[in-house]
Amino acid sequence: MRKTLLALAALALAGAAQAQSATYVVEPTHTFVTFEVKHSGTSTNRGRFDKKKGSITIDPAAKTGKAEITIDMASINTGTPSFDGHLKGKDFFNASEFATAKFVGNQFEFDGTKVKSVAGTLTMLGKTAPVTLTAEHYNCFMSSHLKVEVCGGDFVTTIQRSQWGMSYAIPGIPDSVRLVIQIEAVKQP
Repeated sequence: MRKTLLALAALALAGAAQAQSATYVVEPTHTFVTFEVKHSGTSTNRGRFDKKKGSITIDPAAKTGKAEITIDMASINTGTPSFDGHLKGKDFFNASEFATAKFVGNQFEFDGTKVKSVAGTLTMLGKTAPVTLTAEHYNCFMSSHLKVEVCGGDFVTTIQRSQWGMSYAIPGIPDSVRLVIQIEAVKQP
């Protein structure tokens, strides 16, 4: 009986340790911010931002968290340098004047201990608007390479680019843009 009680106490302590607030730093080689938008009703144009940084603090027990992701707008990469140049210009991201975009999420929704969605704001082109990212996948694991916990998933949303003043070529290029944030973040000591 005593061994059973000790085992249950150890399990409860392990569960409590896992449920405490923890901070994670974005791991840049496994994190990508990508976008998808239809091109004149035909194919889908896709691109990504190669430089990003940020941190996430989550407390599954309290059902709270905060995420801050900063994106270097000049790091856009569609695979076509001339298209990248147009996207960096004043018609779209105006990267010379607005070097970064930033998502700050402070309303977390959980399904058990797994993050289900993160609501907050996206600041881009000097304007801030509400955005909710929905988790398509979310998981945490012990990295055999890093020897620490890593959490991440695929978070998606659809925005209207005109909310940030990016109205070039609407309606030929639709206002709706699908954003996908594929993120992995490393737990900090």
